[in-house]
Amino acid sequence: MRRTILATAIGAGAFSISYQACAEFFGDSKASLETRNFYFNRDFRQDNAPQSKAEEWAQGFLLRYESGFTEGTVGVGVDAIGLLGVKLDSSPDRSNTGLLKRDRETGRAQDDYGEAGATAKLRVSKSVLKVGTLLPKLPVVQYNDSRLLPQTFAGGHLNSMEIDGLTFDGGQLKKVNQRDSSDNEDMTIFTGGAKNFQGIRPGTTADDFNFAGATYKWTDNLSTGYHYGALDDFYKQHYFTVTHMLPLGDKQSLKSDIRYARSTDDGTSNVDNKAFGAMFTYALGGHAFGLGYQSMSGDTGFAYINGTDPYLVNYVQIGDFANKDEKSWQARYDYNFASIGIPGLTFMTRYLSGDDVDLGVGREDGKEWERNMDIAYVFQDGPLKNFGVKWRNATARSTNFGNDIDENRLILSYVLPLF
Repeated sequence: MRRTILATAIGAGAFSISYQACAEFFGDSKASLETRNFYFNRDFRQDNAPQSKAEEWAQGFLLRYESGFTEGTVGVGVDAIGLLGVKLDSSPDRSNTGLLKRDRETGRAQDDYGEAGATAKLRVSKSVLKVGTLLPKLPVVQYNDSRLLPQTFAGGHLNSMEIDGLTFDGGQLKKVNQRDSSDNEDMTIFTGGAKNFQGIRPGTTADDFNFAGATYKWTDNLSTGYHYGALDDFYKQHYFTVTHMLPLGDKQSLKSDIRYARSTDDGTSNVDNKAFGAMFTYALGGHAFGLGYQSMSGDTGFAYINGTDPYLVNYVQIGDFANKDEKSWQARYDYNFASIGIPGLTFMTRYLSGDDVDLGVGREDGKEWERNMDIAYVFQDGPLKNFGVKWRNATARSTNFGNDIDENRLILSYVLPLF
């Protein structure tokens, strides 16, 4: 009898401890379903273009889950993501928009494609280690989320904030799943534009991408950072950042965003680049006026992983303005209509011009310009709360290299919190 009572007590105690340990795991969990209806139209205006138009329409579904951590000195948790893209309209002569996965042999867009990923996470004090599917957003590697479904990576990432004001990140990426793919592939360097990369054989890929870095917040308005990234056999990169916000009075401020990166070769390439960029933004109420400058020097253009978003002040809707020896400037204007009583409505327009692009011996230097305009509205309440509409328009022209493009994107999105 005593043994039975003791066993029951021990079992009840173990259940209580287990329940308490898992309470935060489930209590802090959250999940959402995002739908994206994406229409993409790109007209190629240059002579002898490989295709006259890239035009597709698709529906995307993004299911996200994030657990809390179990209680205790060491907490464990899990994140998961499920992605599905469905073709609504396409044809072989209008494919290659980045919205849909294409058949490797015919180039025809597939009817649907998808991906599912899971991430195990471990927390000790103020440090979190994640292993599995990752969406990194660091100066040396930023995942791309500009189409129907986001680009994802497989690897490990440690984020630590043990010291007040200091954030450390480090880890390794092994595979990449591009935004219009459902295959985990080896990584490679982006070679588009006039980068002048040499010595890279077609099909060459990297075994891994290693990264580490830290950002220190000196005050609420000033932070500095250093990050390092190395794509095996392609390049090594050192990235320095300074961000400062200067309050200027009632509803006024001046933001300074300064970036410098030094990239060198690592084995099979000739990467040699110095990239400097600065963006200054003056905010006045709902208005924001920005001026930016970006300069490339060295034997090549800027190096980054194929498919990712380079962390450059003049990387915009179509171009990166990061070709060999290119110098570019940007003028930007933003307006938030919340300042006149229409929250959720925003507008942006910008113009960029680049020149001095080195196209090689005997060729005249290249030039390019791009104009962008975004207008977006997200319903704030009512039955359509969280429903968003965005129109993105761009025009890009170049001299002696690149494509001449007129582009429109219409995106309808809705985020439904599940719990």
